[in-house]
Amino acid sequence: MIFSKVVGTGGYVPGKPVSNDDLVARGIETSDEWMAGRTGIRFRHFADAGVTTSQLATRAAQDALQAAGLQAADIDLLVVATTTPDMVFPSTACLVARALGMPAGAPAFDVQAVCSGFVYALTIADKFIRSGSHRRAMVIGAETLSNILNWEDRGTCVLFGDGAGAMILAAAEQPGVLATAIHADSTHAGVLGVDARPSGGKMLGVPFITMDGQAVFKLAVRALEEVALEALSMASISTADLDWFIPHQANSRIIQAVAKRLGVEMERVVVTVDRHGNTSAASVPLAMNVAVRDGRIQPGQHVLLQGVGGGFTWGSVLLRY
Repeated sequence: MIFSKVVGTGGYVPGKPVSNDDLVARGIETSDEWMAGRTGIRFRHFADAGVTTSQLATRAAQDALQAAGLQAADIDLLVVATTTPDMVFPSTACLVARALGMPAGAPAFDVQAVCSGFVYALTIADKFIRSGSHRRAMVIGAETLSNILNWEDRGTCVLFGDGAGAMILAAAEQPGVLATAIHADSTHAGVLGVDARPSGGKMLGVPFITMDGQAVFKLAVRALEEVALEALSMASISTADLDWFIPHQANSRIIQAVAKRLGVEMERVVVTVDRHGNTSAASVPLAMNVAVRDGRIQPGQHVLLQGVGGGFTWGSVLLRY
C-alpha cells in the first residue's frame, strides 16, 4: 500500500513586520492594546506594490525544496491554495511551476477554499499520491491579502497579512498522513467574503473583505472542534496522543476556545498569529514551518492541522511527521 509523508516544509513572508502601532500611525483608529487583547495579533507582513502571490509562493516552495534536498524536477504535482491569485488565469500554480523551472507535463492547479485552502490542497495531494499516480507533491498556501483590505474598515484591515507556506509530500511505505476530513456549508456563504468580480472590463461589487465577526467565531469554534475529533477518530488517536495542534491562525480567542474544548493544553498548540496575522491559506503551513524549523516538531510526532474559512469551509489533516 502507498502512503504519503511530509519530507520538507518552507515559508516566506515579505518585507519588514508591521506592528499594531505602525497601523495606528497610518491613521487607523485602533490601539495595540485593543488589537493584541482581542485578536492576539501584534505584527503582520505586507507585500510591496507589484509583488504577487506567485512570487511569495515560489519563495516558500524553494525553501521547502532546499529543506527536502530536492529539485523542482523531482516534483510531479503542484497544488496552490490561494484566494488572491495573480490573475484570473492562468492559475497561480502554473506561474509558480514556471518560476521554479518545473519540467512540462506535471499537473499544476489552484484550490480556492479561502482559509481552509491549504488543508483542502493537502488532502487532494494525499489522494493523488495514495492512488499511485504521483510520487512527490508540492502543496503551497499563499496570499497577498493586502490587495483586498479596506483600510477604512478597522474590523478587518488589522487582522490580515501576506505570506506563503509550503509542504512537500512524498510516497512512502509507512503512513505520514493518517487522516483527512474536509467539509463545507454554503448556507453560511454570506458571513465572510469578497463580493466582487470582473465584468466587461470593470470590477463589479466591493473588492474588499467583509466579515460578520461574531458569526465567524461561533461557526469556527464549533466546526474546528468537530472536525478535529473526526480526524482523530479516523486514525484511532486520542487528543492525549496528539503532540502538536496547528489550527488556522486567525484569532487567538478562536485558537484558545478550540484547544480548551479539545482538552489540548496551549503548550501543545503552535501559535504564530501574533507575528503573521491571518494569512488565510498560508497560515497553517507557515505555522508548521516555524515549529519544524525551531525544533518543536520532531520525527514521529502526531500533528493535527486545521483550517476554517469563507464558504463556509473547514477541515483537518492528521500527520505523523
